Amino acid sequence: MTPHLREHWHWYAAGIGLVAFFSLLGPILAPFLIGAGLAYLGDPIVDRLQRWGLSRTLGVVVVFVALTLAGLIGLVLVAPMLYQQAVALLKNIPDWLAWVQDTALPWLGVSLPVGVRLDVQGLREIVAKHWSSAGDLVRMVWAQVSQSGAVFATAIANLLLVPIVSFYLLRDWDDLVAWIAKMIPPRHLPKVTQLAQETDQVMGSFLRGQLTVMLLLSVLYSAGLALAGLKLALVIGFAAGMLSFVPYLGFIVGFAAAMLAMLVQEQALLPLVWVAVVFGIGQIVESWWLTPTLVGDKIGLHPVAVIFALMAGGQLFGFVGVLLALPGSAAIAVLLRHAKRQWLASPLYGAPAPDPPRSLDTSQAPTPDSPPP
Repeated sequence: MTPHLREHWHWYAAGIGLVAFFSLLGPILAPFLIGAGLAYLGDPIVDRLQRWGLSRTLGVVVVFVALTLAGLIGLVLVAPMLYQQAVALLKNIPDWLAWVQDTALPWLGVSLPVGVRLDVQGLREIVAKHWSSAGDLVRMVWAQVSQSGAVFATAIANLLLVPIVSFYLLRDWDDLVAWIAKMIPPRHLPKVTQLAQETDQVMGSFLRGQLTVMLLLSVLYSAGLALAGLKLALVIGFAAGMLSFVPYLGFIVGFAAAMLAMLVQEQALLPLVWVAVVFGIGQIVESWWLTPTLVGDKIGLHPVAVIFALMAGGQLFGFVGVLLALPGSAAIAVLLRHAKRQWLASPLYGAPAPDPPRSLDTSQAPTPDSPPP
């Protein structure tokens, strides 16, 4: 053990214990992480309101009231239509399977194995029975959730905790940042400040920009599919836009679902062209305008890295890991860029290459009988 480690071992032990402590508290961290994320996203808006003369608390109240009104308007206007289309989507699944089995597969020249046939009628009866007995999907979900009082109480508590945590963290955000800066040793403060600023730039650009891209793509896909005549335009367009934070996943899922839904709905090939046009325009707008303008090209997160971060976070820490995956990978990207610069400037990287071994010239090599030179 080095003298430095012997002298400061208790601080290292405290850090390891703190990490283990938060790992054990993983199941209850989700509302706090979501609240912290919302506070982080809202801090620049509150800072701007402060520059306009409002107090910090009043600025937080203004932001909360505006977000609440926007959420309620969206809930009143969009949620009923989205719910109706989601119900229609689930009810249409048996008809889709019947069309695939009776029309698409024979047209493609593909046949199911002998004795194998999809029980479409049975599936249709199950869906009809549940919807006729339960009335609607909300009642079904409510019946399932209310069976477990503990799960229901936990869900309600987490839902209520998010705005409370967001409000207090957003109100005291600058004080928290100042407190963290005070806890950093002064000799390390300039370097930590530089890393924190770069990480904030990366995460801010990514999170705020990506959320805006997701919302705009949802509107674009939904409106385009509605103009193309697709009955399930809203639910498919919304799903495609919300899944766009994983590279190409939203496009693939939305395009496949829209093509299948349009094909079953119209039983013709021409409407599929309009679906392809909608998603083609969406990809062009996203790649050439939305992402470069709102997210930027300095994020440093490769699409494969994004997918790996989401899968690794979910595998290691569940839902909390998914929440931390993208911000954590953005911070790691900043650290890796600094590590790369230090590596390129290090003596080890810049050391001259060793001389290649000299080949043995047999014509001048001493023989056993001749004296050495």
